[in-house]
Amino acid sequence: MDTARAAFDASTDFTVGLEEEFALLHPEELGLVQRFEELRDAAASDPVLASSISGELISSEIEIRSGRGEDLASATAAQRDCRRRLFAGAADLGMALGATGTHPWADYREQHIIDTDHYRRVEEGLKYVAWRNNTFSVHAHVGIRGADRAVLVCDRLRAVLPLLLAISANSPFLDGRDSGLHSARTQIFTKSFPRCGVPDAFGGWGAFAEYVDFLVRTRSIVEYTQVWWSVRPHPAFGTVEVRICDAQATASESEALEALMVSCVAQAARDHDASLPFEDPPRRLIEENVWRAVRYGLDGELIDLERGETYPAAEAIERLLQWTAPARAELGIDVAFPVLNGAQRQRQMIEAGMTLHEAYGAVVAEARETYPAGEVEVTPSGR
Repeated sequence: MDTARAAFDASTDFTVGLEEEFALLHPEELGLVQRFEELRDAAASDPVLASSISGELISSEIEIRSGRGEDLASATAAQRDCRRRLFAGAADLGMALGATGTHPWADYREQHIIDTDHYRRVEEGLKYVAWRNNTFSVHAHVGIRGADRAVLVCDRLRAVLPLLLAISANSPFLDGRDSGLHSARTQIFTKSFPRCGVPDAFGGWGAFAEYVDFLVRTRSIVEYTQVWWSVRPHPAFGTVEVRICDAQATASESEALEALMVSCVAQAARDHDASLPFEDPPRRLIEENVWRAVRYGLDGELIDLERGETYPAAEAIERLLQWTAPARAELGIDVAFPVLNGAQRQRQMIEAGMTLHEAYGAVVAEARETYPAGEVEVTPSGR
């Protein structure tokens, strides 16, 4: 933890790193295919892509990482290049890519955990919890200088997490049926994994370091990445990492969501630096909003925790845009979302008469068209 503190004390404010997870799919049937290792090995001929991809629990999933950008614009440009290379590489191998928080019908019992030391430990420690977690998300790392400051920024972001989740909700279907949720991914991952979801408010580095030390001393964890909170200080990078959001079906939505996450971290840091009044809401109250975001997404209501009143969840975007306006102006960040998010659009397709396979095929086609398309032809008719 002394080394971790040093990483934060040497960090640079508002550098950005982006991470996006994709499902590997059969190009016509659109089911999950366990071909991560094949795609990884093929990427060895492309040094940029090879350095940007990573395995993520199951062999039918792949993650791309922008690396450190000095600002959001440079990280976004690097991630766009990663996506273009990934989609082209997948197409060359006869694969399609999916970008929703869950696969609508894949059987988790047929998926394989990738063979790395880290994920062998995850599987051994969690068993069913790990096996069931066939989910896909998008994360943003934002550099924050100062260890105490990074923890206090995380504290300020706790109540923001449900709003980001409602905005990003993109996983209504699971196990071949409508789950009734807007983010089934959150229920599978965040509500099942230990040390996950909304963290406690620590109030500074000392309490945070003491907790991590407790986990290590009691052999609860062997590496920090086994702390899976939805917002966390990341000691290896000197960043605050936001990890609450579902994967996004289109490039523009993914970039808008990443920009909003970065803006929220920057604004929380600005508010802290300005000593703006702030009271940490109890976790139990924040969790009420998390559940509302999981269940109803932008179609429901969220709770204004300061006033104890509800408001339409559809206002979450505007509320965050208003709050982050100073940071966005300073950093030159523009954010624009479509009228409906991914979960809403998927349900709208089903209500219009599409089958589940047709709706997912349309989403996969949308991803292929908005993330740069490869040569694999994917039809909305599914299988």
